Amino acid sequence: MKRSLRITKQRKIIIEELGKTQSHPTAAEIYEAVRKRLPKISLGTVYRNLEFLSEIGVIQKLEMAGAQMRFDRTTSNHYHIRCVICRRVDDAPMKPSNSIDPALSENSGYSILRHKIEFMGICPNCKASGGQSIFDIASESTKA
Repeated sequence: MKRSLRITKQRKIIIEELGKTQSHPTAAEIYEAVRKRLPKISLGTVYRNLEFLSEIGVIQKLEMAGAQMRFDRTTSNHYHIRCVICRRVDDAPMKPSNSIDPALSENSGYSILRHKIEFMGICPNCKASGGQSIFDIASESTKA
């Protein structure tokens, strides 16, 4: 089945809503925002359009280990950091390394197309509220 590249009203609003946030929302979060403007839109329509928009490179789909799929309006190469407590995802405040791909290619024989790096930690909000991750608890128990 050939999919239309035209910009439908639904696609336009999905892109606009995703562009309004610095966070990296889930499909359900995007659906809730879009539904305020298009009350009759279905979750399935939002999912299909998010998938399509990520396939053609208009948005970026973040498939992070152990986390719900999220979406990002920024399509340029950049890294992300995920809170292991609340699952918040932010852009990592650093520039991507240009030396990783050639070094790995040289050492592995692979032709590297791109790389994604995900950092994990505890976000400032969880840290301020005294939140502990399972890693903190495990670390403390090995010190005893």
